[in-house]
Amino acid sequence: MSVSLGLLALPGCVGATDGQAATDETQPAAVTVAPPPSAAAEATVAPPPRAESFDSFLSGVRTDALAAGVKPTTLDAALAGVTHIDRVIELDRKQPEFSLSFDTYLERIVTPARIAEGKRKLEENRALLTAIEQRFGVQPRFVVALWGIETGFGRNTGGMSVISSLATLAYDGRRSAYFRTELMQALRILDQGHITPSAMVGSWAGAMGQCQFMPSTFVKFAVDWDGDGRRDIWRNRADALASAANYLSSEGWKDDQTWGRAVQIPDGLSLDLAGLDKTRTLAEWSRLGLRAADGKPLPQRDLRASLVLAEPGKGPPFLVYDNFRTIMKWNRSTFFALAVGHLADRIGDR
Repeated sequence: MSVSLGLLALPGCVGATDGQAATDETQPAAVTVAPPPSAAAEATVAPPPRAESFDSFLSGVRTDALAAGVKPTTLDAALAGVTHIDRVIELDRKQPEFSLSFDTYLERIVTPARIAEGKRKLEENRALLTAIEQRFGVQPRFVVALWGIETGFGRNTGGMSVISSLATLAYDGRRSAYFRTELMQALRILDQGHITPSAMVGSWAGAMGQCQFMPSTFVKFAVDWDGDGRRDIWRNRADALASAANYLSSEGWKDDQTWGRAVQIPDGLSLDLAGLDKTRTLAEWSRLGLRAADGKPLPQRDLRASLVLAEPGKGPPFLVYDNFRTIMKWNRSTFFALAVGHLADRIGDR
């Protein structure tokens, strides 16, 4: 399976190296909070140059934002000093990919250090996470696992100006409409007072805060947990964790289920049975010869599950439930979703 560099060793997304600097300019966004993936060929083809200057483009953004009700004082502060960042375009054009086995990927993501820190964070924030679980129905271990993988438990949230990054990408001709919408949403967030322009930092693609939300995702799912009038996913841990749980809950999380489990499959089982679009009950999978990875029988629950191979055609195999699909909405990567499940299981508290 091909895994992008952004999914390997960059803060704010899958595979952040523990303790890596938050200012890593190559940080991409997680898929749920980032631009829709584009074809590899598209990423290498530059659009034709724009006729208007960057300053003229910003004037148009200001006009549109004023018409949408954003206050002039907000725009004065938000657009002051905004520059075109050539590095953002370089990163958008050149997102290299590397072949990496699932086992190697998992070793880099679900490290002993991350597991240990996840256990500590779970204990340190137990009261908060319990309250969040009571409201949103998401088990704490999954919230902590996502927090750890996305931003190293809040350390590595990115250091680039979200407004400048989004303006650069919106001015660029390749995905202008998408990023202009995100830019307008970012200006509305500033206008509502959730964060200041100088503190609105994130990835080169505009993903923000400890849960790495794009502005449109922030608008839909960010939560003001402490009731101070701001949804501060950058510096307020409670707001960030509650926002992550709200996203999962809103996308269909089931609090009476886990994500799935590693399994053994019998020799000769047709791999045509694998795929998220194909489901069977656990009893049906048992009759086909599947067992838990430790050789024990599958759970006797009335659940439907899909057989997923981490690496297409060769495994390792997993039976996954609806919550796995919800994690895939957060990031459309099988490796990512499996890593979240593995880290959550090792953090424990099931």
